[in-house]
Amino acid sequence: MNNMISKNKSFALFFVAIGVLAIFSCKKLLPSDSDAFNKDAGFKQTTYRPILGRTTLMGDNFNIESSSLPLTFKIVAMRNGDGQTSPELLKPFPVLVWKKAYDGSEKSIQEIENKRTTEQHTLFEVGEHSGEFIMWAEAKSNIVKALPDSGYVFDVEVANNGGRKYFNNLVLQPQRELPYEPNRINPLTGANTGGTITPSTMAGIFGEKSGQPLSSNDVTILFNKIGEGNSLSFKFLDTLLKPIDPAKFKLTNWTKLVHGFNLKMTPTSVKYDVAYPIPLVQIPTPYTNAAGSRARVAFSYDRIGFGGFRVEANLGLDFAIFEKGDWEIVIWFNKDNPRFTND
Repeated sequence: MNNMISKNKSFALFFVAIGVLAIFSCKKLLPSDSDAFNKDAGFKQTTYRPILGRTTLMGDNFNIESSSLPLTFKIVAMRNGDGQTSPELLKPFPVLVWKKAYDGSEKSIQEIENKRTTEQHTLFEVGEHSGEFIMWAEAKSNIVKALPDSGYVFDVEVANNGGRKYFNNLVLQPQRELPYEPNRINPLTGANTGGTITPSTMAGIFGEKSGQPLSSNDVTILFNKIGEGNSLSFKFLDTLLKPIDPAKFKLTNWTKLVHGFNLKMTPTSVKYDVAYPIPLVQIPTPYTNAAGSRARVAFSYDRIGFGGFRVEANLGLDFAIFEKGDWEIVIWFNKDNPRFTND
């Protein structure tokens, strides 16, 4: 009887062992979560048109669906529209990258530059695990093809432990440089369209002759590049193109107007040493709009108007400059000069 019980126990243990082995074998045959690659994953768009001369990040452009992370992205077969290899987008160039975060509190150009360094990168890249495309600011139309040229075609390999997929015939069509914003430049030809740039905001400024409120259409904004340095100047002109002393805008906080240094004010202009681009990065700082996409300047003064009431006058401009140089922004009162004296 005892032998029978022992034999039954042995058989039971044998079948339990077989069952356990079967379970583990089945688990080995099933894909793990880390091996999932969803065939429906893909790019949200297939054509990319970054503006040359500025670092552009094209993010949030890939649907992973239920694919497991990390995914690995790689650009393959970068070629011209005619199918020929494009060496200008395959070889590395020196590009300026941030190694420490910029926050707008830096006290000198040197402090800003200490947060940047030069690295070797291809001018158009994809984030290895993000899938975000980046076109570096060093990509210019004298190096890469720009619209109206058909541009480039490329493929992207996307892979993880569960598989890989090739996304073919994505299109890169860079637009020509637009060195500043706002602008009236045709992005296909680079020619000026003939339109005018006006202030972003304007209030409380009355005409010297008319005594009537001036509108933003009565002021023309001009962007002039006059050198290859690192400066930004502001000039005010009257209707006859004669300088207006910037000191007349007496309520302006000149030391906090832009993130610039070594302020120099003369009867004809205000000049700062600056680092480019402006803004340096797209984050909100005391020198930008709420989105951080444009620098924001405000010029103001006050006077006594009719009835003895104080009138505060304001002129504001949101702008960006992407090309390094000695730039001046000219504010021209084209219809009537601003009244600075009391009524």
